[in-house]
Amino acid sequence: MSGMITLCTDFGTRDGYVAAMKGVILTIAPETDLIDISHGIAPQNVHEGAWVLATAYRFFPHGTVHLAVVDPGVGTDRRPIVVRTAHHIFVAPDNGLLSHALRREEVLEAVMPDRPEYWHNGKISHTFHGRDLFAPVAAHLARGIPLTDIGSPAGDLVTLDRDEPYVAPDGGIVGHIIHIDHFGNAISNIPAELLPDHRVYVHVAGHGVGPLRRAYGEAAPGHPLALIGSHDYLEIATREGDAARTLGLAIGDEVRIIRRMLERRNAVDA
Repeated sequence: MSGMITLCTDFGTRDGYVAAMKGVILTIAPETDLIDISHGIAPQNVHEGAWVLATAYRFFPHGTVHLAVVDPGVGTDRRPIVVRTAHHIFVAPDNGLLSHALRREEVLEAVMPDRPEYWHNGKISHTFHGRDLFAPVAAHLARGIPLTDIGSPAGDLVTLDRDEPYVAPDGGIVGHIIHIDHFGNAISNIPAELLPDHRVYVHVAGHGVGPLRRAYGEAAPGHPLALIGSHDYLEIATREGDAARTLGLAIGDEVRIIRRMLERRNAVDA
């Protein structure tokens, strides 16, 4: 174990929810390093939480415990889960929150943390599993408690639908926006490997954005651009601005990639 726990939630920082979770963890495992991935996930937005977790977890040391709570089903019959892969351990509600992360990992073991001795004071609130269940379980795991002690085998896990980009009849690639970050950059589900070169033209939600750029600075200030972002997916940005606001973009908007118009015109002329 790395002695490290990351936290990714939709709890925000205005209230004491995150602090309560950290207090529970440090009471059980006082030497643990606690790292915040994000507490700014939109409330109950499991898809956003899954994406943000997947963009960060893999940069942490081997054996890190990743605690994720975006849990609109708290208090219902949705299961809590603990998942171990070759390099990481995840603690979360079984609602698809781990979908993106586990697509990169081989699941070696998955259990339901159903042993009350590893809960907070042996009982669970119907509205705050983050404090009473997930936080103490993560703390015990960080101390080296094996998954087989924590709970019973979980079986199949809930996964989010995997909406892949596709090739249109005209040869273009069609995807959609799956995340809008703090800067207003609109990130699509089109991975870099689908774009063999930069000779393409990008449209999003009816806006012609232009050719693919290599860096934000290649566009004029205030102008939109398309580029491959740090997560290796196509994103729409505005240099020194907010693309989502200026272009009126939202999650789910269509992104369409075609060969650059000049090349298509030359092909017709030939």
